[in-house]
Amino acid sequence: MTQNLKALVLTYKTAPVAVREQVSLTESAVKLLLNFIRDYTQATDVLIVSTCNRTEIYYVSEQDYATEIFRGLSFVKNIEQGFEQHFTTLTGLSAINHLFEVAIGLDAQVIGDLQISGQVKNAYQWSADENMAGPFLHRLMHTIFFVNKRVVQETSFRDGAASISYAAKEMADDLTAGIREPKILVVGVGEIGQDVCLNLVNTRLQNVTILNRTLDKAEKLAQKCGFRFSGVENLKEEIQKADVVISSVSGNEPLINRDLLNDIKIFSHKFFIDLSMPRSIEASIEEIPGAIVYNLDDIQEKTNEAVEKRKAAIPRIQAIIRETIGEFEDWSKEMVVSPTIQKLKNTLEKIRQEELARFLKNSKPEEAEKLDEMSRSLMQKILKYPVLQLKAACKRGDAESLTEMLHELFNLEKVSEKK
Repeated sequence: MTQNLKALVLTYKTAPVAVREQVSLTESAVKLLLNFIRDYTQATDVLIVSTCNRTEIYYVSEQDYATEIFRGLSFVKNIEQGFEQHFTTLTGLSAINHLFEVAIGLDAQVIGDLQISGQVKNAYQWSADENMAGPFLHRLMHTIFFVNKRVVQETSFRDGAASISYAAKEMADDLTAGIREPKILVVGVGEIGQDVCLNLVNTRLQNVTILNRTLDKAEKLAQKCGFRFSGVENLKEEIQKADVVISSVSGNEPLINRDLLNDIKIFSHKFFIDLSMPRSIEASIEEIPGAIVYNLDDIQEKTNEAVEKRKAAIPRIQAIIRETIGEFEDWSKEMVVSPTIQKLKNTLEKIRQEELARFLKNSKPEEAEKLDEMSRSLMQKILKYPVLQLKAACKRGDAESLTEMLHELFNLEKVSEKK
């Protein structure tokens, strides 16, 4: 069955931001497209992964449904077709290997990206919600989740902060280790600011205020993360309250400068983390007692170490993936013969029941129990050899001839039809 898996892949490697924005899908849009694929194709086991860096559609079918799926994507997003040229088609083991690398973070723009694993899990849940996840996809996804656990347990791939926003979260955590409920102020909700906030969700740093020039953007992100929000006109007041200020605001002049902070009283320390380029926090504020500034160079040093560690772990991860895909492919091949195995079991069980009924007419209860137990044991032993041979034939790639022979020997089709 693995050879029938197909993937339509668009990523940051094949498409500019403008195109990625065009075909990016929300949860509701993903579910609409899943329903379109179900209604207009015969594809099964459909998975749609859509993030800011990729839109990927996986499905199982002997037939190529790319044209129909692109038509559905055009309909769901209300856009003209023409985006298709940015998609790459993968099939079989190439598609499986790609999904493994995406879910684990090997194919991420920031290597080892932690967010992508959660995004793939969400995509799987949406497929299950719409009844588009069959046995093949269920097995594949749980195999990927198992590999993710192995990667965490057996390698250093998840160690450290490989993205600027994640490094800022870790730095804020380290700097406030001695503070019981530290107050964090995030200034600016561009791509980096949003990532910082998302990285702060489900950490010990929950007293977070989001501040932005456009208030409704701050409000929307705050509601998503469960944080407070405020407008840029309250910048000075919010800085006074905060233990850590993380700024990623664009502009030609620093938004947070020495003049703004002159009246602010710092009783212990106040940490400023500047993720902007050009810088949005004036370096001279370090002249104020208690104010400490960290810039992109400080953050980059942290991320470079993590990236090198993660790169060193790649060969081991690829070996784990190869090993696991081999096992998954064996299972997939065995799926092809499972109907034959089930028919054989049904046929032998029917024979057992008929013969048992004949011998139990005049038998005592204790004899009937022993006959039932003996006949079950005998049937299992008879089944064992052909089942093992079928599974071995799957690995050799010649299960078809043995399946046909078993159908002829036991007249499986005829028995099934009668039943």
